[in-house]
Amino acid sequence: MSHSSQPSQPQSTLSYDGLQAQDAARLAAFTEVVESRRSVRKFTDTPIPDDVLRDCLRLAMLAPNSSNLQPWEFYIINTPEKRAKANKICMNQNAARTANKLIAVVARTDTWREHAKQNIRKFPDGPAPKRVRTYYEKIVPLDFLRGPGGVVSLAKRGMTKAVRQLKGPVKTPYYTFDDIKNWATNNTALAAENLMLALRAHGFDSCPMGGFDEPALKRLLKLGKHHHVVMMIAAGERADNGIYHSQFRFDYDQFVKEI
Repeated sequence: MSHSSQPSQPQSTLSYDGLQAQDAARLAAFTEVVESRRSVRKFTDTPIPDDVLRDCLRLAMLAPNSSNLQPWEFYIINTPEKRAKANKICMNQNAARTANKLIAVVARTDTWREHAKQNIRKFPDGPAPKRVRTYYEKIVPLDFLRGPGGVVSLAKRGMTKAVRQLKGPVKTPYYTFDDIKNWATNNTALAAENLMLALRAHGFDSCPMGGFDEPALKRLLKLGKHHHVVMMIAAGERADNGIYHSQFRFDYDQFVKEI
């Protein structure tokens, strides 16, 4: 089967009239990638070349993320024994069993401190300015720290309430472990979407899966309490019977509210 499967409905009705040729081509290419991306349940035996997968992961890690703290990791399960176990952990779903690559997308809640330091060390435009150092050395730790028994979180709650009353809106800090977990998983999910779109742009397909036994998967991958499996991604070439039905979404006005 050809990699360049035709886009499925619903498709854009936007006119490209009035756009510069380069902009129109870019928009058309992006629209085709988004509209033709499907959650594929069965894949062919065609392998994803290593350089293609590496480029897809590179593009995944260009996803927007909070303060460039990049709280993600990607585990490509290649070892046959581990892959067989991972398939079972993913409930033996067709997507997992037939995928050429099976990737665990993992959020980390314990790397923010080291990544804050890396943002200073690896600042791209010469030595990090004072405002950048201040942000990563003082503001970021204050945002994340909870203290023994949550004592710092209690102080932050009081300070945040006072600032709101005196000065107006202020960013809500992370008070609990669940707050930090939500932060990490939200950012990591953005990278996962980039990965799926990159695979499609390279002519391959994917299926994001939430149906798996996370404790068993964490044991298989030797992950700790600060690792959180956001999703499993099956990837490969779409089989002719890899899509179960036509694509559809509910009405636009059901979800978009103008206020």
